[in-house]
Amino acid sequence: MVMGQDTRPPEGAQPDVPERLSGDEPLLAARVHRPSDLMRLLVGLLAIGLVIAVAAFAHGTTSGLEQDINKGAVGAPDVFVKIAGLVSSIAVLLVPVAFAIERLIKRDGLRIADGVLAAVLAHGVTLATDLWVAQAAPGTIQDALTQPQSGGGLTDPVHNYLAPVIAYMTAVGMARRPRWRVSLWVVLLLDAFTMLVAGYTTALSIVLTVLIGWTVAYGTLYAVGSPNVRPTGQTLLAGLRRVGFRPVTALRAEDVPDAADSADRGRRYIVTLEDGPPLDVTVVDREQQAHGFFYRAWRRITLRTITTRRSIVSLRQALEQEALLAYAAIAAGANAPKLIATSELGPDAVMLVYEHIGGRTLDSLDDEEITDELVRSSWRQVRALQSRRIAHRRLSGDAILVDRSGRVILTDLRGGEIAAGDLILRMDIAQLLTTLGLRVGAERAVAAAVEVLGPDAVADCLPLLQPIALSRSTRATLRRLARERSAREREAVLAASEAAKHERALAKAEASADKGAVPAETKAEKKADKKAEKRALDTALDEAREEDLLAQIRQQVLLIRPQAPVEPVRLERIKPRTLVSMIAGAVAAYFLLSQIARTPLSTVSEADWRWVAAAVLFSAVSYVAAAMSLLGFVPERVGFWRTVVAQVAGSFVKIVAPAAVGGVALNTRFLQRAGVRPGLAVASVGASQLFGLGAHILLLLSFGYLTGTEKTQSFSPSRTVIAGLLTVAVLVLVVTAIPFMRKFVSTRLRSLFAGVVPRMLDVLQRPMKLATGISGMLLLTIVFVLCLDASIRAFSHGNQTISYATVAVVFLAGNALGSAAPTPGGVGAVEGALTVGLVTVGGLPIEVATPAVLLYRLLTLWIPVLPGWICFNWLTKREAL
Repeated sequence: MVMGQDTRPPEGAQPDVPERLSGDEPLLAARVHRPSDLMRLLVGLLAIGLVIAVAAFAHGTTSGLEQDINKGAVGAPDVFVKIAGLVSSIAVLLVPVAFAIERLIKRDGLRIADGVLAAVLAHGVTLATDLWVAQAAPGTIQDALTQPQSGGGLTDPVHNYLAPVIAYMTAVGMARRPRWRVSLWVVLLLDAFTMLVAGYTTALSIVLTVLIGWTVAYGTLYAVGSPNVRPTGQTLLAGLRRVGFRPVTALRAEDVPDAADSADRGRRYIVTLEDGPPLDVTVVDREQQAHGFFYRAWRRITLRTITTRRSIVSLRQALEQEALLAYAAIAAGANAPKLIATSELGPDAVMLVYEHIGGRTLDSLDDEEITDELVRSSWRQVRALQSRRIAHRRLSGDAILVDRSGRVILTDLRGGEIAAGDLILRMDIAQLLTTLGLRVGAERAVAAAVEVLGPDAVADCLPLLQPIALSRSTRATLRRLARERSAREREAVLAASEAAKHERALAKAEASADKGAVPAETKAEKKADKKAEKRALDTALDEAREEDLLAQIRQQVLLIRPQAPVEPVRLERIKPRTLVSMIAGAVAAYFLLSQIARTPLSTVSEADWRWVAAAVLFSAVSYVAAAMSLLGFVPERVGFWRTVVAQVAGSFVKIVAPAAVGGVALNTRFLQRAGVRPGLAVASVGASQLFGLGAHILLLLSFGYLTGTEKTQSFSPSRTVIAGLLTVAVLVLVVTAIPFMRKFVSTRLRSLFAGVVPRMLDVLQRPMKLATGISGMLLLTIVFVLCLDASIRAFSHGNQTISYATVAVVFLAGNALGSAAPTPGGVGAVEGALTVGLVTVGGLPIEVATPAVLLYRLLTLWIPVLPGWICFNWLTKREAL
């Protein structure tokens, strides 16, 4: 859009040059929520937690620090301390008031309002903290944050006037005004010093006060938003005049909404001048620079070696980085926008002025416009950059510009690097191969790359041809294409299935017409029909299967260099699931070790070994029950005892994957190796899981109802059971009422149980199979309940026993938590849920519940790991997995 009209000459403009502007620029948001404010809020909360932890657990250190301060204060002149305290107490209030008056005179009342709100909130937090320390905090924290007074009382743990002042100072932005900042910090430090010397506070109290004020300020700024300081169009024109240009109009260039990984590129303008060609101007401010900060920080944490730049840099560093890359690219012989001027637009923005290049991006070109010469020209630009070891890092379609003459120009150099390593340079080749492959196909993209760069350079990039090494927008495009490809494959298979059924129906109709009656279909004919249907589906699936783009690129490169390395380079340092599992595993290990430490050795030695043997037997029977529950939903013939061995192998898999994932993957793989087609194998395991989920919920409700009626004369549940059922109902209603949560749950369930309904219909036609599956489900629950009950009896010696219904409720609830927990085998979550359930619901003492749960988990999780590993290797060698 075009800049707004203004008849007043801006500051710095020539008085004899009339300003000719028309139209208006899109309005900027009055307030913005800065990611940097959120980051500072989280850092402040972490620091507050650390100070409280030091106060709670480092009592010797804090008391020694207080003694050293008291010894040093003895020699301080009393008159000096009193005068300094009086001056600082007055100045600590006068300085913020003077700054507020100065801001109001300059019509910056929004910042003052933010500061007042932060001060009020900080005062409330300090009062709450004082109340908590005085009434509920441990004694060590109270000793570290307070000092005894001569009158018998204690000093305030947090100072009710210092924290609001700090919150106010931070929220109004005094840190950006050095004189005001220095004066206020001098006053604050002087006030803190006098209070420490006079014995009115402690060192940790001062630190906690500062942290509370600082944290509350940034929390307030992030919640309500900071005033938008982005430069307007008039500021841009004034800045252009300061560097010697005479602008007339400034047209805001359209943003690229799909370039998620380039959201910090800045706002772009096309500026026309009174004389000379137009200019391309990019304005970068702090808000746009912080855009995507958390994504870049996460990439830096999780990826190896490919994110060498810091996640956040200053505006001047960003300006210098882009200017350096622009000059270096042109010096290397590449076509890049020519940078002709740079300037700051106040303390919060900078601008970069380029020569105007009219053209369109590669993404906006039609397919027929992308010729082989254009593709080769793109590779020549990359070759020029790499000849001087310059990496672009963002070679997506919107960074490749084609001007009116067909010349290719590389833009968006801000994210690049000079003196780049081999890995980064090879990543550029992999990225451009994918970008061009999305538009012209793998064959043309690879052929042009080989022609320009040579086969060796292209072959070397194969290990980096993986989604994690590509740009964010490219990964999103590949995921979308994968979903479309899967949908086409499903449609082709369904169409083939319908066609095969129709052909068989026609054949049967013709046969019956020839014979004059409908003969009964024999078992051999049914089997032959199924084989024919399976062959037709397999053929349709093979014909409909499409290679993804990255696989097509690899095949094209291997045709030229068969010996090229294809093993992917490991770029991920850590995966999100691994990080969550590590944290949850650490918590679980702490929980288990603390529980084991509380269990006396005498309790273990006095266990009833007859019940321990019974628990071992029940644990072994569970694998037979698991095999029955799986085979009951597989119409095809699969060996029973080999299925039992596969369930034992699942005990090993559970340790290296979450409980709800490892078993599903292993059973699916086992059925595929047993001759069941992949789609039907997934559907069979999904049907088993779906039926098991329904049975789990029904059994939990049934046993929960029975548990609630045990201690009552009437057959009505307790209020606790009713409250639990109502809570579950409310959660279900909340999930179904919120669109985001409803879509999330439905998508996960749909992907998990896709194809389950047709498979269930096949099973329903075989009553014996269905009976086997149902019996296996019930037997599996029964033997686990009996195993837990035997573990309890092994340590209770008949003194504390609970009903089977209560044990069943505790087991079913603990198993549900274990399936939802991100830890392998539900470690930590299951132990905690079972122990709490046996103590609260069953009424067992903790001395009995803890070793009983540990024995149960030892028999059902840890001891089967070694046999599971042996069975896993045995099945793998026989190609059954």
